[in-house]
This record gives sequence, structure tokens and C-alpha cells, in this order.
Amino acid sequence: MVDSLIEKKVSRNCLYKGHSVSFFKDVVLLPNGRQAVRDYMGHPGAVTVVPFLDRDRILMLRQYRYPVKKIIREIPAGKIDKGENPLVCARRELLEETGYWPRKIKRIISFWPTPAFADEIMHVYMAWDLIYKKAHTDPDEFLEPFPVRFSSALRWIKTGRIRDAKSIIALLAIEAFGWRSYVR
Repeated sequence: MVDSLIEKKVSRNCLYKGHSVSFFKDVVLLPNGRQAVRDYMGHPGAVTVVPFLDRDRILMLRQYRYPVKKIIREIPAGKIDKGENPLVCARRELLEETGYWPRKIKRIISFWPTPAFADEIMHVYMAWDLIYKKAHTDPDEFLEPFPVRFSSALRWIKTGRIRDAKSIIALLAIEAFGWRSYVR
């Protein structure tokens, strides 16, 4: 029965190949035998990390996001390099963006942020028992790490102070999966 939902690729046209993403226009064969066009973004995948400074506080970032023309509150995240393991990427991104290296890190969940028009998968990690080293942001990356109580971050979701999907999903998933059993 499930096979009756599958669409099969007939052809692919790469409309744009960028540094981080590509855009495709595929022709697919529908289960009813007709053809349709599927436009989507190809993405190598990403990680996001909720770093616990202690039992009560996490580290978040303030960062200007050009597409929405706002400084937003979000958790550290980044694109997976070609061939890179998501766990390795999570450690690297946390160090680059915050200066902290996690002695302990755990994958919580993986999800598709926008499966209707992108193939990106995002892996959520929580990190604790952090050692401060030094941040190494990319030359085009300007951000400001700041501590916040985990409970406050959850409230910020309800009040709209956090509107970034990856941060909302990560924070709620970590709350749901029982972070207290890990962070002591």
C-alpha cells in the first residue's frame, strides 16, 4: 500500500549549484502514471547544539539573519562539510561559534526542517561538561554568544522571542527527552 505513494524521478535539471545549497527541477512519475515537476533545494545537512553551561543555563547566540532582516536568538548550528560525520561537525561548530569544546555530547533527534522543498536533514545534539578554548568564527560570521536559563529559553518560545525553527525543535526535544538525566 505504501509503495502506491512513491514518486519516481524521470529527469533532473540542476538550476543552480551554490557553495552551500543547490536548486533542482525534477520531473517525476506520479503513482497514477502522470508526470509532475518537483522544485527543491539540495542541502548537505546540518547540526545544531544546545550547550549546557551548567544545570540551569545554556549558551545561545544573537545573530543577524539577512533573509528575515532581524537579529535573532538561536542556538549554535552549522552545515555539515562533505563527508563529515555529524558528531564531528557538532563539536566543530560549537567550538567555532562559542569557543567551548564539549567533553560530553549526545545526539537527541534528527529531523527534516522543510521536507516539502528541501532535502536537508538536521541533527540535534546537547553538550555539557564544556571546556572554554577560543571561538573561531568564519570571516563572514558575526554573532554574540550569551548565557540564558534553559527555563527562560523555553518561555521565549511561547512568547515569540525565539522564532528560529531549529532552536525551537532542539529546545523542546531536549526538554521532552529528559536532559536532566545527563546534565548534573
